[in-house]
Amino acid sequence: MILRLLAFVLASTLSMNAPAQVQDKQVTTSAKLAAEPFQGKKIFQMTPQEVDQYLAYLYANVPDLRQRIALVARKNIGQPYKLNLLGEFPFELHDNLPMYSLTHSDCLVFAEHTYAMALSSSWEEFFWALQRIRYKDGLIGVATRNHYTEVDWNINNAWLLKDVSAGFGADKVASYDIVVDRAKFLREQHRKETSLPVQTSREAYVRADKVNAMLDQLREGDFVNVVSDKDGFQSITHVGLVVIDANGKRNFLNSAEPQVREESFDTFIARTNERTRTSKQAKPRRLLGFKFLRLRDDIVIPGAVSLPRPGK
Repeated sequence: MILRLLAFVLASTLSMNAPAQVQDKQVTTSAKLAAEPFQGKKIFQMTPQEVDQYLAYLYANVPDLRQRIALVARKNIGQPYKLNLLGEFPFELHDNLPMYSLTHSDCLVFAEHTYAMALSSSWEEFFWALQRIRYKDGLIGVATRNHYTEVDWNINNAWLLKDVSAGFGADKVASYDIVVDRAKFLREQHRKETSLPVQTSREAYVRADKVNAMLDQLREGDFVNVVSDKDGFQSITHVGLVVIDANGKRNFLNSAEPQVREESFDTFIARTNERTRTSKQAKPRRLLGFKFLRLRDDIVIPGAVSLPRPGK
């Protein structure tokens, strides 16, 4: 009875200024989540066994995938940031880094774990989905890991998301060319010899000074790629997720030093520009804009080469 009363009070408070559709979703979700297990814990404080229980509950009680993505992402706000978290051990021995992390994240680890958890109803499904997202065709290995966001991650996860960056109007969109030499990268960074060819690609993005004009077209759960310039070289340097607050405002939920946070796009842009302004580097990294990938409505996770799909 007390839990139901608390849910009603929370839903009523959120609905005061929220649009009608947002109100309806929040009232329904708040009422269901009143009995959520581990309400006092963030995901990064949970054990794998507790994550298993949490995902089962979420999958059964929140049928909308976009809502599950936002709930999982927000339940990791405050997770400490740390680079170089994941590897292929024990599938490969080139490093001793594990294949998942609950306690910490970097920007990509945060996004991958959030999508994988939201798609799953158990720990086994989460771990399987995570490897399907991290690797081309779900083939676990450093050479098949999605290292380059533009031409690896975004392309190999086209079953999950579609790049919609070019569709926001010529007055808002710019583009850049990128040349990717995977063989050189793998040889220099991972001591892995391959014969992978050099690839070129032209990528569209929304200019940072135009992003406010199209934010209302974004949907919860969309994938955000931050495009930067470093001494004339343009590439994606950061990622995160779109979430919608109680007033219908689109925010940027991302993992960055020192921890996972939810912030407005204006705040992120101002913080990034200030870092550039105060940098002691001769040619500091400069924010250009954002690529946006739309979460698909008809998601079917393809099979994975390395691991069998868990049974329900």
